[in-house]
Amino acid sequence: MDAAPTLAGTARALVLRDLRLLWRRRGDALQPALFALLVIVLFALALGGEARVLAAVAAAVLWVAVLLSGLLALDTLFRGDAEDGSLEQWMLAPVPLAWLVLVRTATHWATTALPLLLAAPLLAELLQLPRAQLPALLASLALGTPLLSLLGAVVAALTVGMRRSGILLALLALPLYVPVLVFGAGSVALAAQGQDPGGALLMLGAGLVLALVLAPVAAAAAIRIALN
Repeated sequence: MDAAPTLAGTARALVLRDLRLLWRRRGDALQPALFALLVIVLFALALGGEARVLAAVAAAVLWVAVLLSGLLALDTLFRGDAEDGSLEQWMLAPVPLAWLVLVRTATHWATTALPLLLAAPLLAELLQLPRAQLPALLASLALGTPLLSLLGAVVAALTVGMRRSGILLALLALPLYVPVLVFGAGSVALAAQGQDPGGALLMLGAGLVLALVLAPVAAAAAIRIALN
């Protein structure tokens, strides 16, 4: 008699499946990172390349680029699974749907936001960000990008049953993203002024913990509603 699937086993199978599919469409996987790089280069060109001007807006530009690139990739979070019928299989699986949503969101973050997080020091150098502000920037991105992915998962689940929902997806997600952007870029601004950015980082951390608990459950409920 076969043993019942475990949470770890289903997570491993889902991650391996997602990585195989991602490898088959490697070009599409690079789009968010290339889009963020394009946004940063355009900002640098528009501001004239002057080091003092770039340094003043570097953190905000990086955060806007990361937010927009995440928004670009948001529609792919559940869309492919809805089209090939995988979401119906998720609902019939002997593990909680919220767990599968959490695993998918984590994989999506690791393949879209994590490369930008790793490239952030290089991008910060491109924008002439003072190196003293780099720890605050990296900490804010490490806390903020998973929060953006979790919030985006809820919005993507709400619109998964709609055709051509790109504009609606952006309109629903942006109001949720704005507070994350404010605290993320604000923490770096506090560090630039010689103040302690801990308060803003704690707010991001609290939001991340709350989203880890609530967002997968809310997204799972939205998927059930969308597919019924």
